[in-house]
Amino acid sequence: MPRRVLSILGVLVLLGALAWFGYDGWRFITTPIQTAAGPILFEITRGTGIYPLAQRLAGQGLIARPWYFIALTYIRRDQGRLKAGEYALTPGLTPPKLLDLFVSGRVLEHPITLIEGWTFRQAVAAIDAHAVFGNQGLSALSDTEIMARLGRPNVHPEGLFFPDTYRFPRQTPPLEILRRALVRMDQILAEEWAARAPNLPLKDPYEALILASLIEKETGAADERPQIAGVFIRRLRLGMRLQTDPAVIYGLGARYDGNLRRADLLEPTPYNTYTRAGLPPTPIALPGRAAIQAALQPAEGEALYFVAKGDGRHVFSRTLEEHNRAVRQSLLERR
Repeated sequence: MPRRVLSILGVLVLLGALAWFGYDGWRFITTPIQTAAGPILFEITRGTGIYPLAQRLAGQGLIARPWYFIALTYIRRDQGRLKAGEYALTPGLTPPKLLDLFVSGRVLEHPITLIEGWTFRQAVAAIDAHAVFGNQGLSALSDTEIMARLGRPNVHPEGLFFPDTYRFPRQTPPLEILRRALVRMDQILAEEWAARAPNLPLKDPYEALILASLIEKETGAADERPQIAGVFIRRLRLGMRLQTDPAVIYGLGARYDGNLRRADLLEPTPYNTYTRAGLPPTPIALPGRAAIQAALQPAEGEALYFVAKGDGRHVFSRTLEEHNRAVRQSLLERR
């Protein structure tokens, strides 16, 4: 066969190969990754390179041509820009969009909610038990150890952490959730203290936090919080004891069995507001923003007493005589 014919055939073969690779490459970058009907989780660990990453994607059946993915990464100069983390891969992602996701660092975030009215230890237990953390031992640390690691040595932790929903990537240390909640409470307490009503019998934001925790535990009815706060503020001004059961219960600790007895109201703990005047020494729970606002902007009025009706709400009274009638009526209704 003449040399010229061989050359032409060689060129045609080369052009055909280039056309095939071009078509195959175009098909690769336009074909969505092979996922099930819903998102799947895919984690890139710190230090993972593009070669093992491409092999993993192919090994899990997500892409068909790992070398094409590697070539795409080098063409876009993204080989050194991959971000570690856990990603949700959704149906319809093409390889270029997949690479965009890995470079963006838009990692999957998991939620955890700290509930208003929880104690500090309940919050710690919830964080430790979260599926992402898998009981890493946070609950085994003492209050003193936890606060020292948070940069607040020798500080009592109760009430200092803002109850809210926090979102975090998988690699987050559990202590970081507490750190964020601590900073958030600092911010909110400072904002609400700056907007407080004048002439409150509270000397500093910490006393406001203590009062807010009592309000949080006394009622779950949002509209009652300012009224509860008003009763407590008037009692503090008059030097009356607060006589709030949640504080007594907190002081009893593990000894409380769900039934508050008359003897418990005489138990000489620092949190017994029946035997001691003023506020308890620390908060008794995690107060939400509404409770903090109520403590610092209490409702006006004359009520000095309140009693639970049994439906989550309260009857407010100006005098002890009115209060005693309300107590009797409450007991009759519960029977």
